[in-house]
Amino acid sequence: MSKKLLLVLCLLGLALGLVPAAAQDKVQIVWFIGLGTGGAPEQREMQEKVVAAFNAANPDIELVLNVAENTVARDTLSTLIAAGNAPDIIGPVGSDGANAFGGNWLDLQPLVEKTGYNLTQWNEAAVNFYRTPEGLIGLPLATFPSMLYYRPAMFDEAGLNYPPANYGDPYVMPDGTEVEWDVDTLREIAMILTVDANGNDATMPEFDPDNIVQWGFHFQWYGEGRQIPTLWGAESLWNPETGKAQMGEAWRTGYKWFYDGMWKDHFIPTAAAEQSDALGAGNPFNSGNLAMAQSHLWYTCCLEGSEWNAAALPSYQGKWNVRLHADTFRIFKGTKHPDESFRVLTYLVGEASLDLLSVYGGMPAREQDQDEFFRRLDEKYPQGVNWEVVKQGLNYSDNPSHEAWMPNYLKARDRISAFTTLLANTPGLDVDAEIDKFLADLQAIFDEVQ
Repeated sequence: MSKKLLLVLCLLGLALGLVPAAAQDKVQIVWFIGLGTGGAPEQREMQEKVVAAFNAANPDIELVLNVAENTVARDTLSTLIAAGNAPDIIGPVGSDGANAFGGNWLDLQPLVEKTGYNLTQWNEAAVNFYRTPEGLIGLPLATFPSMLYYRPAMFDEAGLNYPPANYGDPYVMPDGTEVEWDVDTLREIAMILTVDANGNDATMPEFDPDNIVQWGFHFQWYGEGRQIPTLWGAESLWNPETGKAQMGEAWRTGYKWFYDGMWKDHFIPTAAAEQSDALGAGNPFNSGNLAMAQSHLWYTCCLEGSEWNAAALPSYQGKWNVRLHADTFRIFKGTKHPDESFRVLTYLVGEASLDLLSVYGGMPAREQDQDEFFRRLDEKYPQGVNWEVVKQGLNYSDNPSHEAWMPNYLKARDRISAFTTLLANTPGLDVDAEIDKFLADLQAIFDEVQ
């Protein structure tokens, strides 16, 4: 049969109603991944399984994946929106990624009311987290507290006790004395754990900073840079009351600690060292040559082996400040298929959520799912990870968030990244002077849109 005749018969069948309605009415929903997590090979595999299961159960909808690399996802999505080809569902994405596209998210409340969707399956505060002046722009999916990842074998080799397993516990020095587990103690222990090629640690006069083979600590994957000083306190670089750029003493102290850790004390890898083969070409803790790293629960997505555990983050001036990320999916405001997109969205945060969170590394916002989530993580990491300290971190989450919105968000974020990149690549800086210059530039960026 010729293609032309086949086409004629198909058109005739449609006209006469002989083609099944499902084939005629199938709606394609595009799910865009890349603004946050989701791009790793094992994550893609699970996401493909989730898509296949949805499509098998919903013959009137075709769910299609569009996965972009995280480094280009923001530009890719901007291009798609500008070209009128925006995807229907975007995520998983946290506040930072969503802030870059503020004003583009669909208010879900009318769809919740239309379908009678049950919001009480979550804590009310978790739902209200997504209520903004734009409306209800998300449904709870995952929380990602940060914690301290560490390698017990490195502590054993150095004759050091492990970091505290609970917030509030002291650190026990080798001589048995107890000290506060704060940023000063972290620095001291991290220097002992930083070793050169001759076996000297960073506290010794013979230490060679040009030939380091093991580092003590790093802020694993610190984003554009606001994640770093949050260990010292919860701040925002923009004051909504005055419209001014700002930085308190806590964040100044944190940035200077970070800088000295790289260029003076040498227990934090510089940008060049972080990208070296010795540190996994950009995945330092996974390399096995980094003793401690601050990162979020989502880092379990990209960590191999079982030679690690989790501990409490250090305090600063008697207080803990634990970075918190929260990811979910959003529906693009201009979608042509809001009803079908909402069906997909509720599937992703519902029936498919545990499968997705097992590779995203996010603790379920739905409390009754948390035990099962950690049970699955235990299958992947059977060494007996201290997950309780992850839950404890929720009690000290940063407020305001280090990912708080700012005017001219994307341009402001780029300037923050440039500032952090300068610190990580340039020895001999006057950090206070660089901070003052940075704030002046940030103010000019805010003023462009205020």
